[in-house]
Amino acid sequence: MSGAVVFDLDGTLIDSAPDLHAAGSQMLTEFGAAPVTPAQTRSFIGNGVPTLVERLMGAAGLGSDPSQHAACLAAFTRHYEASPTANTTIYPGVLAALDDLEAAGWTLGICTNKPEGPAVTILRAFGLLDQMKVVVGGDTLPVKKPDPAPLFHAFDALPDGPRLYVGDSEVDAGTAQAAGIRFALYSEGYRKTPVADIPHDHAFADFAALPAIAALAR
Repeated sequence: MSGAVVFDLDGTLIDSAPDLHAAGSQMLTEFGAAPVTPAQTRSFIGNGVPTLVERLMGAAGLGSDPSQHAACLAAFTRHYEASPTANTTIYPGVLAALDDLEAAGWTLGICTNKPEGPAVTILRAFGLLDQMKVVVGGDTLPVKKPDPAPLFHAFDALPDGPRLYVGDSEVDAGTAQAAGIRFALYSEGYRKTPVADIPHDHAFADFAALPAIAALAR
């Protein structure tokens, strides 16, 4: 039986917080503000780069002026795209799990709030791009997660059959819930609340468990 598994990216397949923090620190320094902590940056991830920049600006006391935000966003993007994989790592077990899912007949894809260009760059750098038959980024459509449209867009590009979305955060859970699609929560990513408080069909801390979870969706 065919079917599709779509993944979030940051906090789900990869730990990108160190590189996002580095770009944010460079941006804040450029505008005369003190860097925020890595933990703060990590807590700001999930709603797309414009929101991440807005939160970094707020934490550093730069305010929320739209023209200032636009300038900071451009600076952050420049710094991040210059080195998006310097300190980013793939979570343990991801590569084997993706291979096992493909071997079991699942088609794979990505639905992330990260802009599509950097997402593709990172997937290519880690040898994951060929496995992902669709990549939907935060700028692919006019709306981002938790609006369900990006997730529908991803699944519509993949074969019919059972559907499973895999993510790590409240945003991902809300997206799956709005779309009416089964959701598997990776508990070791960037979530801000206890697992029990995040709507999910399955939760896992080890990617070795994911192929069996996917099989339950059939």
